[in-house]
Amino acid sequence: MARSITDLAPFTDRLVGLDGLRAPVVVACSGGPDSLALLALAAARDLGPVAVYVDHGLRAESADDARLVAHVAGQLGVVSRSVAVRVDPGPNLEARARDARYDALDRVRRELDAAVVLVGHTADDQAETVLLNLLRGSASRGLGGMAVRRDTVVRPLLGLRRSDTEAVCAALGLEPARDAMNDDTTFRRVWIRTEVLPALSAGAGRDLVPVLARQAEVLRADSDYLDELARAAWPPAPDRAPATALAQLPVPLARRAVRQWLGAPPPSLAEVERVLQVARGEIRATELAGNRRVERHSGELQCVRGSVRQ
Repeated sequence: MARSITDLAPFTDRLVGLDGLRAPVVVACSGGPDSLALLALAAARDLGPVAVYVDHGLRAESADDARLVAHVAGQLGVVSRSVAVRVDPGPNLEARARDARYDALDRVRRELDAAVVLVGHTADDQAETVLLNLLRGSASRGLGGMAVRRDTVVRPLLGLRRSDTEAVCAALGLEPARDAMNDDTTFRRVWIRTEVLPALSAGAGRDLVPVLARQAEVLRADSDYLDELARAAWPPAPDRAPATALAQLPVPLARRAVRQWLGAPPPSLAEVERVLQVARGEIRATELAGNRRVERHSGELQCVRGSVRQ
């Protein structure tokens, strides 16, 4: 190792979301520069990181990457694990692989009695996420990007750039794995990273990554505050969903209250609007994704699951 992890203060000082955490922590480690840098920085912060490589069974190089993670973990003096998951071919492969990965990471977290899982998303990833969500038509929640912490997942690198993680690896003499999928522009995120964001930055005459990351931080704070107001406003009790009280809320709060009440799968804007129509008495009921139906009875809304009419 070229330098000691004790020399990484310029980078550890810019980590976010780590205050008050106790060892151990699980570090999602693919072998790429972001995750290797995160592993080293977590070790430098004395968080007792456990590197976990999740093998989705989708890449021929997986065994090599797992060995690389184990080797780097050994160099850093930390523990590593490799966990295999099954992801069948088919539509939404990226999303299903991500869900399987986070499930596997959380299983290890619970086995170790670790408080959190650290993942290596940088400010560049945040900017890409904002643009992705913009293309999907997301509202302020989506344009707020990724939270520093959401439940047991923490993103300490949101204050660093991708170039910083490369610099950490170079300083420690680490050779990260390179995933060919990161060059495949058929993946929308890669397209945004390699074509859209550079073109927008060139047109704007400045680097847009910090601009988008800062906007995401502002929008997320606003969105979190509105969510708190919505939770306090409606429903008034877990077993109550009074229709008139919902209909009388300001529309921005009413929409958020409906989303929180319905839970997963998250409703579309059109579905939320139909629920509000039910609350106002404009329609009697509406069917939603996830085999759900919202009805109004005696002034109360009811979400009935598993009974959508065919």
